[in-house]
Amino acid sequence: MTKYEIVNFKTLGDERGSLIAIEEGYNAPFDIKRVYYIFDTKKGVERGFHAHVNLKQMAIAVKGSCTFILDNGKKREKVKLTNPNQGLFIEGLIWREMKDFSSDCVLVVLASEHFDEHDYIRDYDIFLEEVKNAKN
Repeated sequence: MTKYEIVNFKTLGDERGSLIAIEEGYNAPFDIKRVYYIFDTKKGVERGFHAHVNLKQMAIAVKGSCTFILDNGKKREKVKLTNPNQGLFIEGLIWREMKDFSSDCVLVVLASEHFDEHDYIRDYDIFLEEVKNAKN
């Protein structure tokens, strides 16, 4: 399955502040095996430029904002993450690029698998070929 969607997290809190809990099988639609975060991204830097074969991810701008360019091989769509109570769920053959990081952006990514270089597709033409073959 290939998809991406915004997931809204329930915000809990009171006069002391806010809290969001992310739980496997509840608001994270996969078992979480790895967590990483991107921060201090310099102005004008773009990241990503790859797809994954099997990995599922949830990206959350816990502070600041950034823009994802998501490409399923037929159309490209921009998704801007600006709120810590929203996550971007990405599953399947989706080419992703990240840009327009605010100076204070902290992007947390939850992943369904441990790092595996063999799961990456880093060449756009190979990605398009994989998409074509996946539909046959």
